[in-house]
Amino acid sequence: MRIYCRLLGAHLRALLEYEADFWILAAATVLMQVVNIVFLAALFAKVPSLNGWTFWAVVMMFGAVALAEGVGSLFFEGMWRLAWQINMGELDYFLVRPYPVVLQSSSALIGINGLSNIVVGGAMIGAAIAHSEIAWSPWRVAVGVLLLISAIVIKLSINLATNSVSFWLSSPSPIFAFAVHQVGDLARFPLSIYPAALKAGLGIVLPFAFVSFFPVAYLLDEGSNRWIGLLTPLVAVYCAAVALTVFKRGLRRYESAGN
Repeated sequence: MRIYCRLLGAHLRALLEYEADFWILAAATVLMQVVNIVFLAALFAKVPSLNGWTFWAVVMMFGAVALAEGVGSLFFEGMWRLAWQINMGELDYFLVRPYPVVLQSSSALIGINGLSNIVVGGAMIGAAIAHSEIAWSPWRVAVGVLLLISAIVIKLSINLATNSVSFWLSSPSPIFAFAVHQVGDLARFPLSIYPAALKAGLGIVLPFAFVSFFPVAYLLDEGSNRWIGLLTPLVAVYCAAVALTVFKRGLRRYESAGN
């Protein structure tokens, strides 16, 4: 952890050398989330609820996705450089160091926009909780924290697994991972508004629904299947195991870039 934090700190100091770029990127990230809120406000100004889900419930889902993406960008942005590292042979350096390759790759870059997403996502979750009637207890607080951590692990695991597919591709760009990431944006809305095939895809194949919908449904005590939210920690363990397996299998295929 000490080495990992030092690597991230080095990248952060490098980014802060360009202060104008830092503030522009941070402002753009905040603006993007503000646009999402304006969109939701405009939507719910026309309809009282979205298939039974209130405005603040959907805001909490948006916040959960933003927070998970923020943690991924700020601390594990290097995952999105994996395709480039494979294509350019940069993994050669990682393989000869006494430090896990997956962590070296993940810490190879820091996305400062993640900080804005964490702050705005946390604010959205806090505002939604303040406007929701949740019967808080020590047990419910502990479960809520566990579900939030598990949701972040699921999002990170999906990012790692999909980027690891680059070991089987020749492109220096993470096209497949980016396409899956775009699909994950559907998790910002209640799963119940989608058709059965999409529900299965977001709930089982690519469990983005466990990043937002199922944990929020359990905390707000809404929906007939709200108990599924308690499975989020198990899904997180499963996703992490699958992601690490895909990465390790892909690493065995790595043959450097030649000369």
